Order: sequence, then structure tokens, then C-alpha cells
Amino acid sequence: MFFMSKNSLPAMRVLITGSSSGLGAALATAYAAQYGGQLQLALCGRNEAALQALATRLNQQYQATCVTYCVDVRVAAHMQSMAQDFLHRFGTPHIVIGNAGVSRGTLTEFAEDIPAFQAVFETNVMGLVHTFQPLIEAMKTAANQGEPAQLVGIASVAGIRGLPGSGAYSASKAAAITYLESLRVEMQLYGIAVTTIAPGYIRTPMTDINTYPMPFLMDADVFARKAVRAIAAQRRFTVIPWQMGIVARLMRLLPACVWDFITKKAPHKARL
Repeated sequence: MFFMSKNSLPAMRVLITGSSSGLGAALATAYAAQYGGQLQLALCGRNEAALQALATRLNQQYQATCVTYCVDVRVAAHMQSMAQDFLHRFGTPHIVIGNAGVSRGTLTEFAEDIPAFQAVFETNVMGLVHTFQPLIEAMKTAANQGEPAQLVGIASVAGIRGLPGSGAYSASKAAAITYLESLRVEMQLYGIAVTTIAPGYIRTPMTDINTYPMPFLMDADVFARKAVRAIAAQRRFTVIPWQMGIVARLMRLLPACVWDFITKKAPHKARL
């Protein structure tokens, strides 16, 4: 039986936002484990020390070439500068993963929660736009020349239906799902694939603070391996884990009156 070594794999250029921890760090590790020294990886996030530590580990353990960008996806100028630097250093990325996201418990009745609503929407929705926009023209050219070109957005099962106490998060992820669907239709004209991944409950610092039951809770490294396979298959929309995919389909089908009844006393995410 013939096995292909990592060094015989084609070079892969990947850019991941929200790489400081959680799903972003797990995705970066999964790609480094798969491609080793053939990987050119951009790690983007707000925690510079965490990014540098991850870059060092991936280089030492897998020989991946990593560059770090301490950026805030809410600031378009940050992402434009990052994109130009990556294009100059390595060329057009094959895969761009918009993973940066925040989750906060919010209640509309409290005026002090308005900044939280704004921060969640600016990160979870506009962060995707700011991440993809500066790279699309280069990816159009690459796709036209037969190079792989794929945009990936990390959404959430929470975007399927509104959850009590999570108005900002649910609405932002619903907007992300719809935005990515529009983008997918637009980009197919240029040969650029768009994949939406909707995680269920994944064990990360974001979910560690939850005090309520989290069905089908999955470790981040397991999620990352499954996500990398879904991205390679250019899935249009996928829910991970698959059990939450069944739940998501049921959530879509429930009449509003039934949804209201079963979520009336559901636990709320803590307001910070």
C-alpha cells in the first residue's frame, strides 16, 4: 500500500481568524498536522502572546510556516493591512476561515447591554466581511488560473432559532448564515467555494462559562478534524456534530408557538 508523505502534499496556504484559542487554534493545529512543512499559515487574533505561542508550537511540532497578525476583525483597516502583507509574503491563500466570534448573554430590556449587542454584531457579522473582502479579488484571479480558492465562515446552530438570553448571539449567527449563503451564490460565478460550518456545543473557553447542560458536547480537536474534512469536501453547509444537525433540522420545522413553549423557561447565558 502506498502512503503519501506530508512533504509530497501540495503546498497549502490557509488564513484563520480567531486563532488565539478555541476553535481557531484547533483548526490551525489540524491543518498543521495534515500538511506539516507544506503549510503556510496565517494566525490572526487579538492575543499576540497566544498567537506567538501557537505559531512556535506548530512550527516545532509540524514544521508549519506560520505568520501571526495581532488584529481586530471589527476594524476593516486592520484586515486590509493583514491581507496585503500575507499576499506579499506568500501569495493568495487557498482557504480563508472567518472564525473570530464572541458570545455574550444579552437582554434588550437593559440599556447597558447595547454595547454588547454592538460588539457581537461587529465581530460575528462584519468581522466576516472585513476578513473576506480584501482577499476576494486575488482569489478570483487564483481560481481563474485553476488554484483552489475557498471562503469558510464559522456560524452556529444558535443561528437557526432565537434563544432566550442570547438575542445578540443568535441574531448575529443567523445573519452570518444568511450572509454566507448570499456570498456562496455570488462567488460561484468565479469558481470560489464558500462553506458554512455551524458548530453545536464545542468545548472551548466560550462554552466553559456555561452553567446549563450542553448536549452532544464535543472536544475542539475532534471538531477541527471534522471541519477540515468538510472544508476539503467543499460542503456548502454543515452542522458539527451530526447529532446537532438533526436537532437543527427539527428546530427549523417547529411552529413558533411550540418553540415559544419549549424555550420559555430555558436557561440563559450569563450576562457579563
